Amino acid sequence: MYEKPQNPLTLAGRVLLAALFLPAGIAKIGGFSGTAGYIASAGLPLPEVGALLAIAVEIIGGIALLTGFCARPAALVLAVFTLAASYFFHGYWRLPAEQQFVQQLMFFKNVAVAGGLLTLAAWGAGAWSLDARRAATGGRPQQFARA
Repeated sequence: MYEKPQNPLTLAGRVLLAALFLPAGIAKIGGFSGTAGYIASAGLPLPEVGALLAIAVEIIGGIALLTGFCARPAALVLAVFTLAASYFFHGYWRLPAEQQFVQQLMFFKNVAVAGGLLTLAAWGAGAWSLDARRAATGGRPQQFARA
């Protein structure tokens, strides 16, 4: 057993969270008009700008989580993004009772994801991350020995 199980567990958590956001952001690029249309259908202004912001947040945030680079601010931004998306796109309380079930599941799944992201924002990316490597070198790039 690992002496410090938090290192592999934190890495696994970051990878699993990134697996939610990174593919979603990439998919929005190929389906840009559909994404903008979906945002417009929720009554939000400037749907193209919203789609661009969603793509940027999901891809940049997903990469930040995956690598553990600037993971705390990325997790915080992704948590706010996820909670906002939950409110605007999974508002089950606005639907008739017979249509609420799936949207309620999606809403609370997103709330749980935001909880995980807030935990990551609070505790950091862990020892197996670029943030930890940067902290160990005092924020300086690693120096490599010459052959």
